[in-house]
Amino acid sequence: MVKTRVTAEALIAAAADMADEVGFDNVTVIALARRFGVKDASLYSHIKNVRELRERVAALALTELADKAADALAGRAGKDALIAFAGAYRDYAKEYPGRYAAGQLDIDLDSPAVPPARRHAELARALLRGYNLAEPDETDAVRFLNGALHGYVSIEKSGGFRHSARDVDASWARALDALDAVLRNWPSD
Repeated sequence: MVKTRVTAEALIAAAADMADEVGFDNVTVIALARRFGVKDASLYSHIKNVRELRERVAALALTELADKAADALAGRAGKDALIAFAGAYRDYAKEYPGRYAAGQLDIDLDSPAVPPARRHAELARALLRGYNLAEPDETDAVRFLNGALHGYVSIEKSGGFRHSARDVDASWARALDALDAVLRNWPSD
């Protein structure tokens, strides 16, 4: 049980920790109340409902991921930026599986997760500047990049690659080589 005063910040931090421990889908107001040693009704002075709680965990996760991606991208361009960005993404998903899942939440336009989600998308666009893509290709490439990284990380997290003789890190490196090649040779209309 957490021995801390219940504040909105402490509540969201505890929910994020819980997501990493038991899975994002298992984060509930009742479970958090137990963690704080209070009645669940007392948490509603800090959150409206479980949806808001989850969106605020998503906002935290997306902020943390964007911070890691920004640090990784600093001073890099092209393939080096791609590798650094992808590595930050993959490392975050491994270290914080519940928060990573929260970052995939389908959010409403008024959600507190919107600004950090936009920031993360802008970092992906910054990475893609090294590939000289104009719109609408840049938007398509952001979606392609997100799909490729999320797909690989999700399959890896679920154990989908464990039965192959090929080292997962070697496949990751080759996948990034392939992503770089596609981005450098993005098809024109």
